[in-house]
Amino acid sequence: MISGILKEPQGENRVSLLPAEAETLAKKNVQVLVENGAGARAFASDETYAAKSATMTSREEILRKSDMIFSINPLTESDTALLKPGAVVLGVYQPLFNAPLMKQWAAKNISCFSLDTIPRTTRAQSMDVLSSQANIAGYRAILVASTLFPRYFPMFMTAAGSIPPAKVLILGAGVAGLQAIATARRLGAVVEVFDTRPAVKEEVMSLGAKFIEVEGAADASKAGGYAVEQSEEYKQKQQQKIGEAIAKADIIVTTAQIPGRKAPILITQEMLLSMKNGSVIIDLASATGGNTPLTKNNETIVTPNGVTILGNSNLPGGMPSDASKMYGKNVLNFLQLIINKEGVMNLNFEDDLVKGCCITHGGEVVHEGVKKLLV
Repeated sequence: MISGILKEPQGENRVSLLPAEAETLAKKNVQVLVENGAGARAFASDETYAAKSATMTSREEILRKSDMIFSINPLTESDTALLKPGAVVLGVYQPLFNAPLMKQWAAKNISCFSLDTIPRTTRAQSMDVLSSQANIAGYRAILVASTLFPRYFPMFMTAAGSIPPAKVLILGAGVAGLQAIATARRLGAVVEVFDTRPAVKEEVMSLGAKFIEVEGAADASKAGGYAVEQSEEYKQKQQQKIGEAIAKADIIVTTAQIPGRKAPILITQEMLLSMKNGSVIIDLASATGGNTPLTKNNETIVTPNGVTILGNSNLPGGMPSDASKMYGKNVLNFLQLIINKEGVMNLNFEDDLVKGCCITHGGEVVHEGVKKLLV
């Protein structure tokens, strides 16, 4: 089998597999082709890939020859035109937001596996790219916020007077939120956390943060770590509690997303107006619309009252070496399910993990969630 690792588009610093992971794949009797310069932005040179049994070549040759393509971001139309019939592409394609593209890929007989849709079960933890990358996003969110915030994070008592600690509010205590809590606490901030899932209270408190409770939340235990739709009564209570915390906060990190839906607005225009001049919002849900009405993906805006809102859906790309390493490990663990010991592809759709993240196959859209969107 021939596999190909593509160079990601401008603005994406990660690569699907670093040289060490490419070598692991090569040892399984899989020929590994790598596009020239694919790992450069992740500090992996072409020479390092070549030393690890990979063959450096052009993008066109990879697309024409490969049975399996590794590309974190979706391929372009010109890329897909070069693929072999029945080729497999594997990455993170947000198919619930890119349903028309998935339909186009199905029509071209491309088998697409999108690892962001893998069932979030115990067995899938080692393949969970959302969690591995969210961990980095939560960490980076606080570090980026610290560079935008015009004051210290920790409390200082000096001869020139005392500096109070920064007040950080985390909206959403999933993987990214928990890492943001831990990082903010290490920097000495006072941290408050809101989440619709009461079950995360213990984890939040174990990290030294205060949990903001709102009674009457809908059960989110089966939502795979995502937010779920809440009742109007709950939303009103939620907004009141969040509003009180937002008015006091110096830094806010928002993480709430709902699969296949626009991200919920947690910080309203009125709440933004109540915030202090110089305060900062890092919106990790910007790729799906954001948790504020003003968020723009991959842009930083400053409101008239001096609130900085950073929309960044690819904070892991700011740590491309470790982000690529973790992503590559997730990919290799998933490949064990679809490549046998002889290096031959074996798509076993009896496996719930293989079936769960397969979007297109055999000329059809096979993922139930995506199919519903195309009706």
